[in-house]
Amino acid sequence: MAHIVRACYLALIFVIISLLVKATIADVCKRGDVTVQPSRFLPLGSSVNISCSLKPKQGCSPYSNFNRLSLYKRDKKIKFQHGHSLSSQVSGLPLGTTVFVCKLACSSNEEIHVCGAEISVGVAPEQPQNVSCTQKGEHGTVACTWGRGQDTHLPTAYTLQLNGPKNATWQKTCNDYLCNHLDLGINLTLESPESSYTARVTAISDLGNASSFPSTFTALDIVRPLPAWDIRIKCANDSVSRCTLQWRDEGMVLLNRLRYRPSNKGSWNMVNTTNAKGRHDLLDLKPFTDYEFQVSSKLHLYKGSWSDWSETLRMQTPEEEPTGTLDIWYITQNTDYSRQQISLFWKNLSVSEARGKILHYQVTLLEVAGEKATLQNITEHTFWTWVIPRTANWTVAVSAANSKGSSLPTRVNIADLCGAGLLAPGQVSANSEGMDSIMVTWEPPGEAASAVQEYVVEWRELHPGPGTWPPLNWLRTSPNNVSALISENIKPHTCYEIRVYALSGPRGGCGAVRGDSAPRAPLSGPHINAITEDKGRLLISWDRIPAQDQMGCILRYRIYWKEQSSTSQPQFCEIPYSVSENSYLIDSLQPRVRYVLWMTALTAAGESPQGNEREFCLQGKANWSTFMAPSICTAVIMVGIFSMRYFRQKLSVLLSALRPQWCNREIPDPANSTWAKNYSIVEEVQLPVDRLLTDWPAPKEPEPLVISEVLHQVTPVFRQLLRANWPEKEKGDQGHYTSEETRYSASSLPPPRALMAETGQLVDLYKVLGSRSPNSKPGNPASPSRVLPGDYLPTQEGYLPSNIDYLPAQEAPGAEPLKELEPQHISLSVFPSSSLHPLPFSCGEKLTLDRLKMGCGSLML
Repeated sequence: MAHIVRACYLALIFVIISLLVKATIADVCKRGDVTVQPSRFLPLGSSVNISCSLKPKQGCSPYSNFNRLSLYKRDKKIKFQHGHSLSSQVSGLPLGTTVFVCKLACSSNEEIHVCGAEISVGVAPEQPQNVSCTQKGEHGTVACTWGRGQDTHLPTAYTLQLNGPKNATWQKTCNDYLCNHLDLGINLTLESPESSYTARVTAISDLGNASSFPSTFTALDIVRPLPAWDIRIKCANDSVSRCTLQWRDEGMVLLNRLRYRPSNKGSWNMVNTTNAKGRHDLLDLKPFTDYEFQVSSKLHLYKGSWSDWSETLRMQTPEEEPTGTLDIWYITQNTDYSRQQISLFWKNLSVSEARGKILHYQVTLLEVAGEKATLQNITEHTFWTWVIPRTANWTVAVSAANSKGSSLPTRVNIADLCGAGLLAPGQVSANSEGMDSIMVTWEPPGEAASAVQEYVVEWRELHPGPGTWPPLNWLRTSPNNVSALISENIKPHTCYEIRVYALSGPRGGCGAVRGDSAPRAPLSGPHINAITEDKGRLLISWDRIPAQDQMGCILRYRIYWKEQSSTSQPQFCEIPYSVSENSYLIDSLQPRVRYVLWMTALTAAGESPQGNEREFCLQGKANWSTFMAPSICTAVIMVGIFSMRYFRQKLSVLLSALRPQWCNREIPDPANSTWAKNYSIVEEVQLPVDRLLTDWPAPKEPEPLVISEVLHQVTPVFRQLLRANWPEKEKGDQGHYTSEETRYSASSLPPPRALMAETGQLVDLYKVLGSRSPNSKPGNPASPSRVLPGDYLPTQEGYLPSNIDYLPAQEAPGAEPLKELEPQHISLSVFPSSSLHPLPFSCGEKLTLDRLKMGCGSLML
């Protein structure tokens, strides 16, 4: 129909243009005429003579030399001539219409139109082919079509003529050279179905005419029934097993054909039926399926043509009880020492298995040792989670239900799917296979390969979006396969956790790997959130790259560092993703150096941009390897040096000199005080010991001072001095003194009596310093009876004058010489010192300890 409209539109345009050209030529042809010989319609390849002549008194002047005629072909000048006429022979004209124009020019260059002519070049019409006539429905009209053959490029008339019984004739003509269809407007009745009719088409143009072969037919041959209408389907007892398709058509229809298919899927199923009377039973329809139905009709088994297909009927068949079983998978996770969480997953049944809308799923949990179901639950989801004890064996059964019934339950025994190490597949790997698929390969589990009954490949997104639970996907494959292509719910540039399970009855072993599809380099780097020092090492923690920026599986991280002011290339270390996901210890940084650190992440496709930069200065000690060797060498040398006694004595003297004088907390020695030196025990002056002791004022109970003192050996000289100065008659008082002495001595010291009783080497408690008598003058030697041990030296901070002459100690009979026990005293104290004069004291005054001061004694070996 569209083709016919287009042809009519073009023909109308051609007619309008021709009329306009003719009108223009007629107006111009007042000055002259243009003639064409032999004809204005020429067959292709012919030549034509074109002549142009002026009418009387239409030239420029009576003289022909002033008239210049020019002939134009499509605005291109092909010839000119002076005079009243012009003639030219033209050949090689193309198919179609060509316009020639004659123009007149006088003295000026301006030309005046004289006249023009159109010459059409075409071919003779061919014989029309394949004449076919039809009548739509019992009450339709006869219309015939034909093939025009080659285009004539000339105006062509087509005439349709129909001859019937009793010399009946019907004829109709169309003048459009694109015409190939005519409707005679008559109706052939079926009262005489065997009556014969003949149709013929004739094409006529200026170059000739041609007629088609006659086409003979009967009414049954050309009458085409109308399409069926009012199509519907009914299923008895709401069951798909007996569904009837019904429709309406014309009464003379003898044969019908039906076609149906699931909506827009696959090819049509065809059914032919005779004398159907507008109904037919369909026995192979699938339940709960959307179908498309169409019907076509025919008047005779052998004659005539099929009607057009009816409008499409779309409907859904009734539901039936589900068939098949659910594909179930599960994962377990221990919640504590006695319980575990089981998560069940199952796939939807196919449309052919569901046979209706699945309303819910029934989950039954049973203990293997028990006879009754422990728990029954109904859910509309395709997953279910519950917590069960770990001590018992459990079985789970799941079935799907629609409005007509439930499917057979699928039973699984809950077991540790990775518990059998011998069944674990080896060398599990995953490789990208385009934008939406991943190829997973593995190796059979060694000697246990023959026991494998099937492999299950499980995968889910490693880092889903926040607040979402990644869907669990799985597929099963035979034990002969060692690879699987996974494509369900696979997104590009996304990392997946993939597991391969080898199952043998209730036992299983597994292997895991990460895989991605079409990976790219990450869009951003890790963000360092904390840097802490841990025993001379750096603990670096970072945030995980957002899932949408990872663009695949992160294989490893890189930590870069360089000195803050350095321009050299940074150093880095790589951390495999399996080692750590968010923290790492670095022990290769130097202390007290400020570093700049940052991180990147790598996938199989490349490295991410660097993350944020952080500055840090390690405050810990240098690496042990930098000072361990020198320390060991120094220690060995020092041990060697101090193993010699000479160096030990020198060091002792040096330490004694450097020790501050206020650090000694020993009990003051009255024998070293000024009063004791002036009123010491001498032969000329005898002070009663009882008076010396009894005249001391009682102390006002000061807080006890605990002093630890290392007692030196008391020489026999000191014992003799004590015996000489304290007569036997004062033994009672001497005992009193001993008690007073004990109050100011360390609690760890033995009693004086025990000290005096020792026959071996006794403690050298004090070394006595000889002093001058109060009446002696400078230069006079002191009396031997006043001699104290010569190596008892006053300190820089004592009360004794610094110019006291040391007197040689008297050696008691039988005592060993003291020379070996007298170390050299070197005063190297760094603290200020002063020589203090003795306190003014007269005989008979009491000496109190609050007026005593004493310095640090010499440290003796």
